[in-house]
Amino acid sequence: MNAVAINEETMKIGLLMETAQTYQKLAETSLQQLRSHVQGLDEVVRDEIRRTLAAELQALSSATQSATLALQATKRAANLRVTLWGIAIVTLACGIPGVVARWIMPSQAELTTLRAKRDVLAANIARLHELGGAIDLRHCGEEKKLCVRVDRKQAYGEKADYLVVKSR
Repeated sequence: MNAVAINEETMKIGLLMETAQTYQKLAETSLQQLRSHVQGLDEVVRDEIRRTLAAELQALSSATQSATLALQATKRAANLRVTLWGIAIVTLACGIPGVVARWIMPSQAELTTLRAKRDVLAANIARLHELGGAIDLRHCGEEKKLCVRVDRKQAYGEKADYLVVKSR
């Protein structure tokens, strides 16, 4: 009985060992399959990261190009605005003196009238010089009263209160 029990136990242990060995081989096969799946998964993850990165960079490039176009349009608008302001300022700077000069300066008719008066006055002065009317007038004293040089040797009137103006 002892020999039969040992045989049975040996058989059981043998079967258990065989089962364990089978499970070990299955586990190794599963681990090998898992490793190959992990390596494949690594490739898939890298490809997905590349595709996502490429898509994001494409979107960034589009956004950058849109921003560049918007900035260029803003630059053109600003340049146009500065040009228009410059033209307006130059126009005002040139126009205001012209308007002021036209407002202050006499008209052609006024100039003609003033020239005629000047000619009449010049003729009167020339006639006065011919008649001996070149007199010496000055402002005299602290009060700056108008004075004339006279010839004291020639006096007229009842009280000799009229004197002859001395010519130059």
